[in-house]
Amino acid sequence: MSTPTSNPLVRISTLKSLDDFHALCTTLGIEIPAMAPDDAPSPLAEPAPVVVNGKRPGNRIVIHPMEGWDGTTTGGVTDEMRRRWRRFGESGAKMICGAEAMAVCPDGRANPNQLVISEENKAGLAELMGILTSAHAERYGTADDLVIGFQLTHSGRFCRPHSKQWESRVAFRHPILDRKFNVTSDAQVFTDAEIEELIVCYIHAARIARDVGADFVDIKHCHGYLLHEFLGAHTRPGKYGGSFENRTRILRGIVAGIRADGNPIDFGVRLSLFDKVPHRPDPARSQPGRLGPGIPEDFSACLPYRYGFGVNENDPTEIDLAETHAFVGLCGELGIKVLNTTAGSPYYTPHLQRPAAFPPSDGYQPAYDPLIDVARQIHAVRKVKARAPQGLCVIGSGYTYLQEFLPHVATAVVRLGWADAIGVGRAVLSYPAMLADAAAGRPLEKKTICRTFSDCTTAPRNGLVSGCYPLDKFYTQRPEFAQLKEIKKKVGA
Repeated sequence: MSTPTSNPLVRISTLKSLDDFHALCTTLGIEIPAMAPDDAPSPLAEPAPVVVNGKRPGNRIVIHPMEGWDGTTTGGVTDEMRRRWRRFGESGAKMICGAEAMAVCPDGRANPNQLVISEENKAGLAELMGILTSAHAERYGTADDLVIGFQLTHSGRFCRPHSKQWESRVAFRHPILDRKFNVTSDAQVFTDAEIEELIVCYIHAARIARDVGADFVDIKHCHGYLLHEFLGAHTRPGKYGGSFENRTRILRGIVAGIRADGNPIDFGVRLSLFDKVPHRPDPARSQPGRLGPGIPEDFSACLPYRYGFGVNENDPTEIDLAETHAFVGLCGELGIKVLNTTAGSPYYTPHLQRPAAFPPSDGYQPAYDPLIDVARQIHAVRKVKARAPQGLCVIGSGYTYLQEFLPHVATAVVRLGWADAIGVGRAVLSYPAMLADAAAGRPLEKKTICRTFSDCTTAPRNGLVSGCYPLDKFYTQRPEFAQLKEIKKKVGA
């Protein structure tokens, strides 16, 4: 794939045909396969090649886990959550790969209103499960081929459990990220003993997940959150840092502990396949009311770069999948059945994680066409899928920016065997049934297709509830809608 170009950004919504899409990819020097619907059954409608908790997902459509900012202050359930889970059920996706990012302990929340998986909230979680499965059965006739996972997480460096202030707990001291997230003391680094206590929290959370009917737990290793950060803990001393074996000890401990607890629940992992050095808005091209394009932070004093995963230590602007392949192999050894892929972090490389035309308030303008980052993820997943252990279901990610062409690319990727299933996240907030409609040959509802305005991120980053403010009338009619417009004006997002 070519290096990023400086061509003017072409809005996806202005492309009139699949030929236009292919022409744009050619201009950008990237390969994104895309196939028009034909008379053959859609590969997205085929059952997924995995059995989870005795069930085979009825299609290849997956909903990614998303972090809610609209729970109670004790991490409990609200009407906004109930509505979101109902829409997940109505989406037609046959795998709900995490549903909601659930903190395994209150101090591990990324915001004061994130869902916590605890005994206190057990009844609420069971209610959400009932809402989702009932909505799915009502619309599609059965939920017998619906597989639901709970994503278990600790936010680590991105903990904000009580207010907007960072309360970071980290795997190691990072020479760039410590400044941004107010890590000023070695006391904020987890000790080995604290990690072992945290593993117990994961074991208890998995037991609750099983009790309320979840089919699997997703042990989150992505986006710079705690377990993903441990994968980059090359400089950490002791048994949880340094070697690859030590940096994956937490995952092995969680899996072994859940099994020792007598819990037969199945496992998934959401993994950032690759990372890069943190980015920031270019100050030379930033203006009042407008963020500059993203550029790498100065890493000259940090070489070799021993602070990431899936990144070239000699040039952290480049990807290196060697350890990624090793980790995926370990997943196979541990009996993990679902690998939900992603990349980078929404906090320091949002262009990698969720390519977008419009940045969130804490992000930056795209430095080049976001399709380049879409292609980068697609090809990283292709490489991982080619070497993945038999029986591991590999889910593709990063497709929302494709907009009208998302179904065409999803169809091609699955048909070519580059991924086993296609996951969507923010796109389902405005249009839950987009891929199900496409797989069934129904016309798309173009007015509700996500255009990557990033309001679903900007709002919660600024203390407002999460949701699709531009396209979902449930949120456009809320008082927060006007607040969000003013926030965006000030930051130039």
